[in-house]
Order: sequence, then C-alpha cells, then structure tokens
Amino acid sequence: MNISMMSEFVLLGLTRNWELEMFFFFIFLLAYAAIMTGNLLIVVSVIFDSHLHSTPMYFLLGNLSFLDMFISTITTPKLVINLLRENKTISWWGCMAQMFFLHFLGGSEMTLLIVMAVDRYIAICKPLHYTAIMNRRVLVGSVLLSWVVGFVHTMSQMVFTIELPFCGPNVVDNIFCDLPLVLKLACTDTYVLELLVIADSGLLSFICFTLLLISYTIILVTVWRWSSGALSKALSTLSAHITVVTLFFGPCIFIYAWPFSSFSVDKFLSVFYSVITPLLNPIIYTLRNQEMKAAMRRLRTQHISSRQDF
Repeated sequence: MNISMMSEFVLLGLTRNWELEMFFFFIFLLAYAAIMTGNLLIVVSVIFDSHLHSTPMYFLLGNLSFLDMFISTITTPKLVINLLRENKTISWWGCMAQMFFLHFLGGSEMTLLIVMAVDRYIAICKPLHYTAIMNRRVLVGSVLLSWVVGFVHTMSQMVFTIELPFCGPNVVDNIFCDLPLVLKLACTDTYVLELLVIADSGLLSFICFTLLLISYTIILVTVWRWSSGALSKALSTLSAHITVVTLFFGPCIFIYAWPFSSFSVDKFLSVFYSVITPLLNPIIYTLRNQEMKAAMRRLRTQHISSRQDF
C-alpha cells in the first residue's frame, strides 16, 4: 500500500554548535519581530489611509506585505523553536503543510510581482489612462488571480508528493521542509516528479524573472526616449521594484533550477528567502517612499489624538 510509514522528519538546521544556536535564536527572533512589525505597519497604513488605499501601487504593496508576513510565519517560528531543542523534528503533516503553503504563497507573490510590474509600466508609459486601466475591479481581480495561480502551482506538485511512501531516512538538511530535499527521502523513484519541480518552480521562476527584467528595461528605454530628464525619476521609482524582484527570484532560481544537486549553500538561501527578503521589503518600500512615511505619520497622529480624546 502506498502509504507513509514515517511520523516525523528531522530538520538539521543551520548548525549543531550550542553557542551559534543561541546567537541565531536571538537574531531570528528579532528578525521575525521586525518582519511582522514592518509589514503589518504597511498593511495597516494601506487599509486605513484613504490615499494609499485608493492608489493601485500601494494596494498591491499591502498585499505583498501580507504575503511576506505569512511566508515568514510558516518557517521562522519553527526555526526559532528548534534552535532551543535538542531534537529538531517536525511532524509528517507539518512538513507537508510547510511545503504546501510555501509554494502557495510563493506562487502568489511571484504573480503579484508581475502585476506590480504591469502597474508601473502603465503608470509611467500610459499615465493618462492609468486610473481607467488600473481600476478597483482590475486590482481585486489581479490579487485574486495571484492567489489562484499560487494554489494551482502548489497543488500541481503537492498532489503527487503527499502520496509518496516515506519509509527510510527522515533527515532534511535544511531549516524547513522543501520539495527537493523531501523528495530525496521517498522510498520510490521520483525522477518524473523531480522534473516537474524543476519545470514548475525553477524554470517558471527563471522565466518570470527574465520577463520582469525585460519589462523594466523597456520602461526605462521608453522613458529615456521621451525625456532624458525623466529617466532618473523613473529609475528611482523602479529601483525598489527591481531590488525586491531580485531578492525574491534569485534564491528561488538557485534552489529550484538545480534542486537535486548537493549545495551546502541551499540552507542559507532558504534563510534569505524566508527571513531576509520579508525583512527587507518593508525597509525598501518605506525608507525610500515619502508617501508611505507620510501615511504612517498621519496614522500615528490620529492614534495619539484618539487616545487623548479618550
């Protein structure tokens, strides 16, 4: 019978040195607190500030921060807890859930970043038609589409993975469960499924990343042809998006384009993907964005005044 005989997996984590584990514990704990605080501030600002809520770019940014919070929540709390434990285990269903939600939210964020690139193209290259094209219906539909794409992306892989028999080694050399490493532990031939992961995650990430870079190049060339003076402004606007896209797709391409080769750097890229990128996104978008900082100041002023009135 094609059933799993294993009840749990062992996550090796980053190190077996106790001093380093304590160091990483405090680092990742602070990083997770900063991720939740920074991204939650963006989400709250977009929801409660009427100007940001009605602006397509910030509406999409709020959804990006929402995804970043949950991507980090899937992996970081378990990582922090395991740093204090001798036996760094995760249940079979917990491992499957990690992989499901990682690819679900990762696929959704991938699609959302493409939508954000389209939004910037229309805003810069077709400014007179921007509000008509990027209306509320289009924005809500785009966000729903990103969730649908993420669901199809994860189900296309997990529907086969969850049926695999696991009866041998149960050690995952990473900080969380991920498809390439878990597939290696199956007690059956997974060659076809490995190719599916490469095509579904690796090749898709590479193609989307390439298309996004091409689209940003087209935008900059178009602006430069119109007015060389406007190029610096467009570059300033797009630089944050290009940085986020590179931070998100870079580790994904490296991990999934060659997922079944043995790279010791994979676990550090996993940290980058699940902790560093969600931490840097709010910093990139808030510290360089005057409108976002102004909205946060308005919310703080409203909060202080409401407390005084109370």
